[in-house]
Amino acid sequence: MLVENTQTQMRKGILEYCILSIIARGEIYASDIIAELKKAQLLVVEGTLYPLLTRLKNNGLLSYNWVESTSGPPRKYYVLSDEGRHVLQQLDKTWQELAFAVQSSIEGRK
Repeated sequence: MLVENTQTQMRKGILEYCILSIIARGEIYASDIIAELKKAQLLVVEGTLYPLLTRLKNNGLLSYNWVESTSGPPRKYYVLSDEGRHVLQQLDKTWQELAFAVQSSIEGRK
């Protein structure tokens, strides 16, 4: 049980960073974000993604554009704001520091 809880917390901790990184590639639809996360083996469902996207938008890190669809209602495509790009740069630095610390810890036990 402890292992599963720790794994869940680790995934939650990096999920926003991964979402921002995916959106930074260019304008993207929510289902495409989910597909990218699944491809990276970070399984996420819509019920998890949409509240995160709303929170990131409310914090000024992203915005969205409505794009007409040929096969249904208009779709909401997400893009990073300037503030979102700035935050992502800071998170990139933090990730590199954390990855180094974790890798150093792992190597130390061999």
